[in-house]
This record gives sequence, C-alpha cells and structure tokens, in this order.
Amino acid sequence: MNILLLEDESILKESIEEYLTSKNYHVDSFENSNDAFDAVFDKEYDLLLLDVNIPGEFDGFSLRKELANENKNIPTIFVTSLSSADAMLQGYANGCCDYIKKPFDLVELLLRVQHALKSNCFKTENDFLQLPCHYKYDIINRKLLHKTQQIQLTKTENEILILFIRHRNKIVSFEMLYEQIWDNDINLKNARVQINNLRRKLPKDMIENIYGTGYRFDCK
Repeated sequence: MNILLLEDESILKESIEEYLTSKNYHVDSFENSNDAFDAVFDKEYDLLLLDVNIPGEFDGFSLRKELANENKNIPTIFVTSLSSADAMLQGYANGCCDYIKKPFDLVELLLRVQHALKSNCFKTENDFLQLPCHYKYDIINRKLLHKTQQIQLTKTENEILILFIRHRNKIVSFEMLYEQIWDNDINLKNARVQINNLRRKLPKDMIENIYGTGYRFDCK
C-alpha cells in the first residue's frame, strides 16, 4: 500500500520511511509541500503522513485542504510538534483521520497507520475481512487464510489481492493494475501471469475476468 510522507526533519523522515518500508509499505518521502502536492497527481496514495510546518507554498493543513478542493480526499494523519488544542482542532477541521504529536514511538505510528487503512481503505474496523468459501484476509498482518491455514502469496500477489479487496465487487481495470502494482513498468504478458498465479490460489471465479476491461473480485 502506498504512503506519502511529508517531513522536513531528515533524521525523522528517514526513520519513518525505513520503519514503514520494513513493514512492507511503499513510502515516498518529501521535504517540500509543493513536491508532495505534485506527487499526489502522479501516483495514487492510500495514506498521507503530513508534517504541518514544512517548506513550500503550503503548510500541512492547507495542503490537505487544497488536495480536498481538487477531489483528492486521501486519508491523512498529521504528524506534528504542534500540541495545542487549537492546532488539533484545525487538523481535524481540515479532514484528517488522525493526529499524532511529536515525539512519538514508531510502533504507535504503525498502529495508527494500520487503523487508518482499515477504516478508510478496507472500510472495516475488524482485523479480518471475511471472504467467500471460508477464506479471510488478515488486514493487520496482510495474510490470506483459508479457515486457519495461511495461503502463501508472493509480495506482488499480495499487493494485487489488496487492490482487488479494496475495490471488491467493482471492476479493476488493466490500467489501474499496471499503474498501481507495477508503476507501468511491466509488459502485458508478465502482468497476466502474476494475476493468474493469484487466481489459482483462490476459489474458481472469485477473480472474474472482464473481457477487454480488467477483473472483478467477487466478495458476495
């Protein structure tokens, strides 16, 4: 899952990026709000981690507001040294789903990231998402289970499955898959091989091929 980090303290930025990457998140980090703003239009992000007092045209609050004005309503956690009640109120008024005050433990940040993604990307408060045929997906540990047995997935297969689950019962286009899973750096044949490998690990027709368009993940 893709996370955008905006933080101008280099040591903290590197620590957050390294830690979340070790937990298998894709993190793009920026120190300037203008660069972060542009990045949101170049790539789809699942979560924004925004410092407030940062270089650039926008502070963190106004960046979140400007993105919302452009219909980029991405779940946002403000990560800031501002600790006053007024600052917190301003953060929530600008559409954040959480607010964490510096200094903080990286484990606390991870828990807040996991909760934000559960609530906003998977649309659930539960740790497990129930799927048909006694399958379920462990959202926290990002594992596919059949009853109590784990189904082994490659990293790419897991990312594909997450994308399908997030858009369950809707068509996921070829273009969406190529962009979000491979950053458009894969050929059609290899992409289909990896998708078909995932399909073989799931019940028949759970991932339906929509001819000429893409796929639909059936969670009914």
